Amino acid sequence: MSVNYCGDFKQSYKDDMRVMQTPFIRICIFSFIVFLYAFPFLASTYVVSTVNVIGIAVIGALGINIVTGFTGQISLGQGAFLGVGAFACSYFMREWGIPFWVAMPMAGVFTAAVGMVFGIPSLRLKGLYLAIATLAAQFILEYLFLHMDMFTGGSNGVYFPSPEAGPVVFDTDQSMYYLIITVAIMAVVFATNLFRSKDGRAFVAVRDHYLSAEIMGIHLFRYRLLSFAVSSFYVGIAGSLWGAYTQYITPEHFTIHESINYLAMIIIGGLGSVLGSIYGAVFMTLLPQVLTVITSWAAHVLPSVGDLIMSIKEGIFGLIVILFLVFEPDGMAHRWSLIKAYWKLYPFSY
Repeated sequence: MSVNYCGDFKQSYKDDMRVMQTPFIRICIFSFIVFLYAFPFLASTYVVSTVNVIGIAVIGALGINIVTGFTGQISLGQGAFLGVGAFACSYFMREWGIPFWVAMPMAGVFTAAVGMVFGIPSLRLKGLYLAIATLAAQFILEYLFLHMDMFTGGSNGVYFPSPEAGPVVFDTDQSMYYLIITVAIMAVVFATNLFRSKDGRAFVAVRDHYLSAEIMGIHLFRYRLLSFAVSSFYVGIAGSLWGAYTQYITPEHFTIHESINYLAMIIIGGLGSVLGSIYGAVFMTLLPQVLTVITSWAAHVLPSVGDLIMSIKEGIFGLIVILFLVFEPDGMAHRWSLIKAYWKLYPFSY
């Protein structure tokens, strides 16, 4: 007698934790990666430059999601940590003559060390109080960027040398695209596997109920500091790529506005979700550009109110973000999971 099964069943815990659980998912992921590497041949330079910015934002959003989304430690200093990574990488390349491929991970480690220093208050502080402490870190680092001229060039900024690999110089949008996309893919793969590991599960335990986690033997201070270190490492890598892409960095690039922007990415995309970091980075990068196109078109159609439309663009941006948080508070990743759940056993989705 044959038995027919309906559904997606796992026979072991290992199968349940597998990233690519079905052949269809494997085909989709590998096809998407192939598409990414073929993308510069299909798109214009402007579109490629936009995707470059998205790739850097994905890495930075993954970093803040590790400390805030997965570990529950609110951080408002990610913009400054971007600057630490960018200025450190530039300094290593200019003053020490270190190639970008070595300077970038060194800058990530240096940013991780700085992040751990400012993460020390997480032992005693949490919630709003920790957010204020990390906000102080943002302003302290901004002050250092402006006054440590030997390292940062002060308010004038510094030149960032282009990465080189033999005769190949990464100084165009297309060449930087392959560098940024490769690092972004590696960052996503590492983050995905991190939260399937012992340390990743400890992060989540600290977030969900730190007292229970401590009773279970999880060292709270160790894992909170570790989350700040891993998060800052990611952000330092993102800052290094940003410097290599723009080729000139100033303290104006790493203000509190960037910290808020990255925090908005993970809230809109989905806290505690690798996929949510990607969705949030794409949304927050494209939204201002879409609004610019719409307001420019509206100003052209209605010249009499053109100046008013352009002036309220930032207000429209804030309103869209607020409406999104009101009607989709769990983020885009949660909405995507609901869509998948609905169609998994369709039409018997109940």
